[in-house]
Amino acid sequence: MYAIIETGGKQYKVSELDVIKVEKLNAAEGEEIKFDVVALGTDDGFKVGKPLVDGASVTATVLKTGKEKKLYVMKYKPKKNEKKKIGHRQPFTQVQIKSIQG
Repeated sequence: MYAIIETGGKQYKVSELDVIKVEKLNAAEGEEIKFDVVALGTDDGFKVGKPLVDGASVTATVLKTGKEKKLYVMKYKPKKNEKKKIGHRQPFTQVQIKSIQG
């Protein structure tokens, strides 16, 4: 059984006991959170929601929060002697999928 969940403007395909990184959530470590299910794949077939599958949810536990590795962006304008180096670290939340109901 697998589910497709939506969080942070992105969709993720998950199964039970999967560990995934999602956009930062306002949840403490060890806290349980629920995600809404966009689509659900079972032994019986595949259910697609409009926009969500009725009665389906995914329960997950927050493992940790943090920041990704630094990504550098360089802005450069030729003939103007203008250069700028910018760094960005995207915050994330790592969760482990406990169960899929549906």
